[in-house]
Amino acid sequence: MREALPLAPGPSPATAAVLMSARRLRESVDRAVLAVAGGRLPTYGDVTLLNRSAAAAPRPALQLVITDDRLEPAGPRPLAAEPALALALIAQDAVDLLLSTEIRRVRICGADRCALRFLDRSPARNRRWCSMSRCGNRTKVRLHQSRVRQSGRTTEN
Repeated sequence: MREALPLAPGPSPATAAVLMSARRLRESVDRAVLAVAGGRLPTYGDVTLLNRSAAAAPRPALQLVITDDRLEPAGPRPLAAEPALALALIAQDAVDLLLSTEIRRVRICGADRCALRFLDRSPARNRRWCSMSRCGNRTKVRLHQSRVRQSGRTTEN
């Protein structure tokens, strides 16, 4: 007779708490970015959560290296080993974005099935999709197929 295998345990309380913190931070960043990008102030609650999260860990120090007689950053910054430290770095980046002049360039993807937020760095500042290769092409294909169907032609013509 074979023994029944034990069921896999659920997430530990510590993991569940980090996941809940990550969700709260994600929602707070999203609300704050959309508010400031739209010319409004974020709520005090979102500002407080961002500040507390950002203060939870120091930002890794940026280091220099000389390459080909030029000064450059010394590779990527080290990744945070603990989830709480990673969340602090995300909050710090969000605070930097909220205080930058680029905040007005935050857009929401115009595709029907995507709501990804992105920073529009196009020269004309008129980018509509988070990615041309993903949402942009899919939208263009759907619009083309819709026009073809409406005209009564098949896509094989």
